[in-house]
Amino acid sequence: MARVASNPIGLQKFAPCFQPCSSLLSLRTSLRFQNKLHRSEQRLYCQKSPNPIDSPPTEEPILEPSVVEDNPSESTTVTKNVEFTEFPNKNINRRIAAASTLGAVGLFLSGRLEFGVSLRDLSANAIPYEEALSNGMPTVVEFYADWCEVCRELAPAVYKVEQQYKDRVNFVMLNVDNTKWEQELDEFGVEGIPHFAFLDRNGNEEGNVVGRLPSKYLVENVDALAKGEASIPHARVVGQYSSAETRKVHQVVDPRSHG
Repeated sequence: MARVASNPIGLQKFAPCFQPCSSLLSLRTSLRFQNKLHRSEQRLYCQKSPNPIDSPPTEEPILEPSVVEDNPSESTTVTKNVEFTEFPNKNINRRIAAASTLGAVGLFLSGRLEFGVSLRDLSANAIPYEEALSNGMPTVVEFYADWCEVCRELAPAVYKVEQQYKDRVNFVMLNVDNTKWEQELDEFGVEGIPHFAFLDRNGNEEGNVVGRLPSKYLVENVDALAKGEASIPHARVVGQYSSAETRKVHQVVDPRSHG
């Protein structure tokens, strides 16, 4: 009865445990590890120059904004370069202007070749007949008239060939209306115009082309003369022409004229 009175709440008595439980050991071990970890972190934060072995490696250095701001010359240089690429300098402008001028001149000359060349221009640039027979070069003699429609039509083509071969071949213009050339009209048998007579270096006729024909006949014959070939590819070709019998005969004003 005395034992029951000393334990009024009726709790059962347990045998005393002289060894710590496993859960208490694990909890105590965990607390010790955390305390050690906390102390090691405090030591790391307190160090002014941490050991490079303990610090984690970094792959790329981190640039602070002050690096860009402290170098204003670099940003200025970039801006100037951008402006240079956007706006051409004076040399480029001069080249563009020169190219434009050359293009305009080319267009003018091409337009003149196609539309602006007249029989008067060909006659003014032609070599006198007597000089052509004595300078040792082959010669192309064109018999023409100012009223000849086919002659006017072929003038640009004749001008092109003349500009190409004028250093190697003489180009002579004889106006059939000029009484000075009566003998030459009979000698070359001119019945229709334009009449192109092709002479070698010695003044001998190699052949003739009469009337409106493709320009290749004139070009190929002149090229053969320039190369000194024994014959021309088109020795006798006749196309549409104007009759020489309708010529308007007039007296020679200047004996030296070949018009």
